[in-house]
Amino acid sequence: MIGNTNNTSNNSGLGSVLGSVLGGMIGGNSGGGLLGGVLGSVISNGMGLGYVDNVVGHSNIDKSVLAGTWIYAQPGCAFASQNQFTQAGGNSVATQVNQKLASAFNTMGIKSENTGFAFDQQGNFEAVIKGVPMKGTYTFDPSSGKLNLKSNVGTIPAFLTPTAKGLALTLETKNLTGVLQSLIKPSSNAIAAITSLGNSYSGVRMGFDLVKYQQ
Repeated sequence: MIGNTNNTSNNSGLGSVLGSVLGGMIGGNSGGGLLGGVLGSVISNGMGLGYVDNVVGHSNIDKSVLAGTWIYAQPGCAFASQNQFTQAGGNSVATQVNQKLASAFNTMGIKSENTGFAFDQQGNFEAVIKGVPMKGTYTFDPSSGKLNLKSNVGTIPAFLTPTAKGLALTLETKNLTGVLQSLIKPSSNAIAAITSLGNSYSGVRMGFDLVKYQQ
């Protein structure tokens, strides 16, 4: 659950990299064109290539792979257990969840040009969601897929699962809506749409499909 914390860090190096990738948005400048120059340089780094796992904790993700700059590509989802994933309807339902979440994210203005995450090997992270920055420290347990973010907006429990081209960073519904409300203050209708979507499927986690950027 999101809660107050004073545990932030001075990770300006991460911010400068992520800010330059996202057109200087951390510094408050308007974003440049990302898709043409950046997504063409995305690499899979040998992880999840051609393989998608929609169940949290199924696939170990090496912590060293996490370090780097990750750009938002599309909405992502995962389920807390194989049983919940199967009962929900499997891959077809995951596709439906992503499509409905895309509609909400589009309404909020979340897109590749203004959203991304950066992690270093010392446990620091920075993120930008719709051009609004967030930073702090993180811990990651590869065996469970649990990613714990301690940031200037609170402590945020999240999860990582492999996708065909990178990672899905997902959260429980209440934590996703909490982060969005804290950072970008979307409309109540958009938040209600995400909440309703989360309530429709037991164990669903929703968030961001990310692809890795290399200069």
